[in-house]
Amino acid sequence: MIYLSILVLLVAILLTGLIRHYALSRKILDIPNHRSSHNTPTARGGGLSIVTAFFFATLYLLLNNTITPSCFFAVSSALPVAFIGFCDDHADVPARWRFLTHLLAACCALYFLNGLPLILLNLDWMGYILAAFLLVWLLNLFNFMDGTDGIAASEAIFVSLSLAGYLYFIDTGLFNIAVMLASAAFGFLLWNWPKAKIFMGDVGSGFLGLLLGILILLAAQQAPVLLYCGLILFGVFVVDATYTLAVRFYDGQKWYQAHCSHTYQRAAKLHGHLAVLLASWAINLFWLLPLSTLVFFHPNHALSGLLLAYMPLIYLANVFKAGQPEKTN
Repeated sequence: MIYLSILVLLVAILLTGLIRHYALSRKILDIPNHRSSHNTPTARGGGLSIVTAFFFATLYLLLNNTITPSCFFAVSSALPVAFIGFCDDHADVPARWRFLTHLLAACCALYFLNGLPLILLNLDWMGYILAAFLLVWLLNLFNFMDGTDGIAASEAIFVSLSLAGYLYFIDTGLFNIAVMLASAAFGFLLWNWPKAKIFMGDVGSGFLGLLLGILILLAAQQAPVLLYCGLILFGVFVVDATYTLAVRFYDGQKWYQAHCSHTYQRAAKLHGHLAVLLASWAINLFWLLPLSTLVFFHPNHALSGLLLAYMPLIYLANVFKAGQPEKTN
């Protein structure tokens, strides 16, 4: 499948360039405002290249009998999220319609999973509620965290490739899905690396957030410990988004409104996009990945490993006063 992954990479690179040309010609631009982390109008919607390249790769895997139909339809459940994101990138879609689409897509994914990972299945109906909440939250936090150059695509590459490393020994089909996702995201990242020539847009960020959540649940079906491993790998995004939202909610702010108070946004204002991106890669590679690997080989310490992974990230969020109004920073 190495040739397919290279093809997916090349297709994603080409499509991103074509989408950028389309966005510039149609004035589909991300215009800087007081909440932005950039200062020049930039084309958006480039995440469509990831969606397209990945979908046709998984379709090939299905037709080649590398993955099962249920697995194909589970990951394809993220497509409606990409569609509503594509519409939102062109003209604002009311939040209620976006949320309804997100919830329905998560429920469809759970239906096609044909069962939950053992750790959630033991909770009976409550497990399905928690799984749906997890998928919708991962979808939205990925959208929240797509605010500086390269960070969202990098996170998708890191999480999917790390999961692929575990799945290589467990499930060939899921391994190939994870690799195809990483290849598609890398093709886009070449255009999105600081200084970004095009942004991912909601079409890509929502799709990736839900898809990675689905992939984690699929992996956890094969080995329950991979649910913890996946959440550890996702640590930078999970902690920043959750901590920031919690602070804003506790302070009585309008937490549902757009803002620029995430840890990574505060850091980008001080140190620049490239520094934040490199720091994120360093945390992922030298902290979260080793802990995730340790948990993979020692499942009995899964919960303590998850808590240990998150503690320094919570400290960083506190240092950068994530979620607090700008005047207190």
